[in-house]
Amino acid sequence: MSLLSEAFLKAGHTLANVRRDFPEWHLGRPDYALWALDVDTQAVSQAVAVAAHHLDGLLLDGYRRQPHITLALGGFPTATPTHADDYGPAAFDAHLRALRSLGLAPFEIDIGGLASFTSAPFLSVGDPDGGIQRLHQTLGGERPEGRYIPHVTVGLFSGAWPTAEVLPRLEALADLLPIRCRIERVSLMRYAATEIGGPLARLADHDLSSGRLVWRETPPFPSAAGSDIPPPGRKEFIRPL
Repeated sequence: MSLLSEAFLKAGHTLANVRRDFPEWHLGRPDYALWALDVDTQAVSQAVAVAAHHLDGLLLDGYRRQPHITLALGGFPTATPTHADDYGPAAFDAHLRALRSLGLAPFEIDIGGLASFTSAPFLSVGDPDGGIQRLHQTLGGERPEGRYIPHVTVGLFSGAWPTAEVLPRLEALADLLPIRCRIERVSLMRYAATEIGGPLARLADHDLSSGRLVWRETPPFPSAAGSDIPPPGRKEFIRPL
């Protein structure tokens, strides 16, 4: 039994997630941003769907977040940060400079079998080249939040289920054939803060080969490194190097 499975079993029960608004957290701020790897391929999406179906009856309904691997949390995007968990221009520029200084080339990962935290089951992620860990350290190394385990979330537990009963269901899909994915970009993503498990939207992509940042939506704040506003009529804007 793996250390993660032992910790899951020792917890006794899963954590019950609740579908409601959390105004005490978002304070009326509409979106939350994070840096992540987009792994929303057909093969990965199918594996997530198979795992979710396998755990039917244990998961919160309506989880619509696309397959991704979180690298680091950003915060609530704003041009004028006032709260500790706001994500402003200075923090964004620091992250972008760090990514460019890292100079990481595209790399490959493996997405495999089913495992779980007490709050959420996930597909495990293999990082043979160490690219994910390097990105996490570059983007989130200043925020120690315990052991970082890259993963692809399958859903959220809907109740306090006995872990001794859940674990055998997890182990039944623990040895899925790994799915090889090539990672060519790092994405700044956002989700609606009022919606639990709602879909992600890509704000921008940092291309690992060129070091360019391509905005997919209108930037949420101006940048000290130059204009980030997409020209009228264009759906994407390539930020200058």
